[in-house]
Amino acid sequence: MALLALALGLPFVVEDRFYLNLLFLVMLYGGLASAWNLLGGFAGQFSLGHTAFFGIGAYTSTLLYTMAGVSPWVGALAGVALSALLAFLISYPTFRLRGVFFSMATIAVGETARIVLLWLRRYAEIPYGISINYEPGLARMMFAEPRSYALLGGLFMLMVCAVAYVLSRSRPGYYLNALRDNEEAARASGIDLRRYKLLALLLSAAFTSLGGTLMAQYVLYIEPGTVFSLAISVDLALMSILGGLGTLAGPLLGAAVAVPLQEFLRDWLGSAGAGAHLAVYGALLVVIVMIMPQGVVGAWSQRRRKQVNRTREAARHA
Repeated sequence: MALLALALGLPFVVEDRFYLNLLFLVMLYGGLASAWNLLGGFAGQFSLGHTAFFGIGAYTSTLLYTMAGVSPWVGALAGVALSALLAFLISYPTFRLRGVFFSMATIAVGETARIVLLWLRRYAEIPYGISINYEPGLARMMFAEPRSYALLGGLFMLMVCAVAYVLSRSRPGYYLNALRDNEEAARASGIDLRRYKLLALLLSAAFTSLGGTLMAQYVLYIEPGTVFSLAISVDLALMSILGGLGTLAGPLLGAAVAVPLQEFLRDWLGSAGAGAHLAVYGALLVVIVMIMPQGVVGAWSQRRRKQVNRTREAARHA
């Protein structure tokens, strides 16, 4: 209920356009990090190839809109379908790998998606960068007020969190946690590992693709170097780790810390030289992770357990 109030109420409280745009980015990345967490946190499959699904969502809806006049709402569904298809196709070879080898394979998937798009430009009239004409309208998923974007980002975040909440309290969610903690034990107990890994991957890919469409309609310009960038996958993983892997609130807290931090550092250190804000941003994140290796949620839970234990000990000796 608190999350619902924040997502749908905060956009009406904030008045400044800069902070409304920042709120949209926090909610969008909160939803994207939660989508990544379905696979990387719940199932323990550390993917760095989610940029492929993000880029597919952005390009599918944008191409359909600019070339055929198809509404981005419909284009988003087409992007989700293509991303789910790609996730299904790569599931068999990648799920045979573990640990760092799985991560390396997913990096290759993201890079391959970008290369395939560039290769298709030889045979189809696809410009390198695509600009979307600014024509505000609900059917075109464009708005004149940043408050509307903030509300849309909040709805997206709530939708992903609702699915994560239901999944975490269902039998498939327990199975995913089991294979994350001990894959061999999960297999020995009769859990169909590939089936539940595929479920997590499909859900994660679908929501990431939907986030790609929202981002494209927000910035109104896309190119392969940005929407298929490895940095997107790294950011989503980093936000989940920062907040707490495998938790519901972790990715949201990670996005609430990482996105404003990066934006403010870019504003303050942008004139200090190219990449100066990224150097400081990276150093600060290293410090935060060293102080809280289990993430914000993990550190809070650990502190709460210590307080409970101290209270019990005091009651025992009273």
